[in-house]
Amino acid sequence: MKNKEKEYSPFGGNKGDLVIINYGAGNIQSIKFALQRIGFEAILSDNAEEIQQADKVIFPGVGEASSAMNKLKATGLDLLIPKLKQPVLGICLGMQLMCMHTEEGNTDGLKIFNTRVKRFSNQVKVPQIGWNQISELKSDLFNGIKEEEFMYLVHSFYAEPNSEMIAQTNYELNYASALRKNNFYGVQFHPEKSSLAGEKILENFLKLENS
Repeated sequence: MKNKEKEYSPFGGNKGDLVIINYGAGNIQSIKFALQRIGFEAILSDNAEEIQQADKVIFPGVGEASSAMNKLKATGLDLLIPKLKQPVLGICLGMQLMCMHTEEGNTDGLKIFNTRVKRFSNQVKVPQIGWNQISELKSDLFNGIKEEEFMYLVHSFYAEPNSEMIAQTNYELNYASALRKNNFYGVQFHPEKSSLAGEKILENFLKLENS
């Protein structure tokens, strides 16, 4: 991103300041299109220097946890991501991989969030697909979002509640649908598929101050 002509976004940043980590396990295009709808252009990258220099980083994820972790390890991103200092937003599997461990593939995560990821029981339909509510909202990430707002989810595994939980959802039980630790944020739902409320959350993330 050095030596590139600067183009300003509606949020005061530069195009190229927002990086979506491209590691072959994400719903990348739908996130990029959602950002374009709110007037911001992101770049896709697996380059360590570009990711480190970014103003904001989005870490997406769709697929199976152990395969996704193997892709991160193959490029050294498993070591890079936990060391990032700018705001980082993990989405869906991205958030789960930021946890200590997931039952999916008996996979160790990036150990950013101090919680574990478990599978829903067979007492409910798995995966959970569709709209569900988020509540107990506790972060600037949810500025302008009302309690019990509906978000779109697709997942078979959930993060257990802990002190880093900034939103919860109920499906069979209460689980962490959003987490925060320092500059790291994670959401289980898909903001890029959650209509205007989801776009508002993406906008809020872009406005977060760097620590």
